[in-house]
Amino acid sequence: MYDNWAANMTVVLATAAAVALCIIVHYEGLLYTTRDLQRTRGRQRSKLLHAIFSMLGLHIIEIWIFGLIVWGLLHWPACGQLYLLGKLEASPLLLDSIYLSAVTYTTVGFGDIVPVGPVRFVTGTEALTGFLLIGWSASFTYLEMERFWKTS
Repeated sequence: MYDNWAANMTVVLATAAAVALCIIVHYEGLLYTTRDLQRTRGRQRSKLLHAIFSMLGLHIIEIWIFGLIVWGLLHWPACGQLYLLGKLEASPLLLDSIYLSAVTYTTVGFGDIVPVGPVRFVTGTEALTGFLLIGWSASFTYLEMERFWKTS
């Protein structure tokens, strides 16, 4: 399964593209949220809720980016397949790939869907990326809360 170098290179390039796109989305999303919070007049509680929901939206977008990449790669059998509840799925549903992405991104990893073959590289890298971006969001939230509480 790993002897097809075209498939392996496709997986690596798709993974790099997904990581780059997620980092750009996260950076631009946090930048937009920061600017929006500075312009918005109102109670600190509503500003904080706005920030939290914005970050949640960013993470959902990033999960979908990885899920779509995995789903697309799985249409080429040389890139791998999924075991879904112990059965090999030749063509997984889109939402199965999104679910796999969500449990991987959040590093929960239930194990009811397991990638096989080169596509495992995407999911391994996604776990690291998700961990870093969730940490970035936590840092952002801390800094925003600190700023809000100083002005209260």
